[in-house]
Amino acid sequence: MGKFIAGMIAGLLLVPAAAYVYLSQGMAPVATSAPPLPMERKLTHMALRARVAKEAPDHPPISAEESVYLAGAQIYRDNCAVCHGLLQQPKPTAIAQGMFPTPPRLFPGKGVSDDPPGETYWKVANGIRLTGMPGFKFSLSDVQVWQVSLLLANSNQLPASVQHLLTWGGEAGPAPANSMTK
Repeated sequence: MGKFIAGMIAGLLLVPAAAYVYLSQGMAPVATSAPPLPMERKLTHMALRARVAKEAPDHPPISAEESVYLAGAQIYRDNCAVCHGLLQQPKPTAIAQGMFPTPPRLFPGKGVSDDPPGETYWKVANGIRLTGMPGFKFSLSDVQVWQVSLLLANSNQLPASVQHLLTWGGEAGPAPANSMTK
């Protein structure tokens, strides 16, 4: 029995020691072009889903209507499009191509329109660690975060005026800075 317990203790000490050596000797993939660690995506998505489910607000304090979408579209163009792109943008931005994980394109296809607005609000306000997604709760007002969150949650049913503002080369001017690739 004593050998069994000694083996268990040695095993418990060996795992953290091996992890320390792996990390401290520079063997872990940390470059954005490197492949993910085993189970990295599964574990980080699991943690994110649990945290958002615990903290995301249930109901927006403002209505989802055209004026809110228009305000959200301008916020999106100014703060989000440089990574997430615009409607009809031919390819991901140069910044997005250099990030790991690559930021999702939010407008082609369903984007995040299947996510509850509170989930999108949480992600916009707080950001997501180790992804490049910044938190905007210190640079945007609560209303602005809700405006862009409602825009994204309803991105599959936006009025033409809002779609025009979000279109590549639309009314708000050319594409965001650094959006063209070489």
